[in-house]
Amino acid sequence: MPRSLPPPVPGSALLCGVDEAGRGPLAGSVFAAAVILDPGRPIGGLADSKVLAPAVRERLARRIRSRATAWAVASASVEEIDTINILQASLAAMRRAIEALGVEPEEVLVDGLHAPPVACRCRAIVDGDATVEAISAASILAKTARDAEMALLDRRFPGYGFASHKGYGTPEHLAALRALGPCEIHRRSFEPVKLLLQCDLPF
Repeated sequence: MPRSLPPPVPGSALLCGVDEAGRGPLAGSVFAAAVILDPGRPIGGLADSKVLAPAVRERLARRIRSRATAWAVASASVEEIDTINILQASLAAMRRAIEALGVEPEEVLVDGLHAPPVACRCRAIVDGDATVEAISAASILAKTARDAEMALLDRRFPGYGFASHKGYGTPEHLAALRALGPCEIHRRSFEPVKLLLQCDLPF
């Protein structure tokens, strides 16, 4: 079970966890969430969203939204990903989530190696989604929000299987790409989408 790191700011009650979802897929936006947990309303079972079953993630997401002091979810579009690259788009989504909280955190802890440019103190924590409860909560909100978006896009762009693979480069997805060509939500800067476009396959 994740542990909460002691807030570097003495007495801080506004410690914000931040994580993203969707850096690796070939399609869809990248999402990020920011969460300030309420110490008086603990949430059991928080963990890295990747190790949780979908039903568990959804249940925890509801608890996070109802019990957290503040939370927000934001995204960066496919166009942004292709223009400024996936890392910068992820950081932009994180910054938007933090700024959408409605309160200014005293410190932000971000999963990974990179922290977004924000006004408050901010630092990156490697494997933070598995060790810091606020980051675990953010990973769950980001993942469930992105999965819901991909399920909606599956109906808009049938045939690719977005509801099942969420845009990742699975054999099913790659086969659909070869058969149908890239659609509007595919990331043109990502392989193998770029290769298919270079081959002049239908769009």
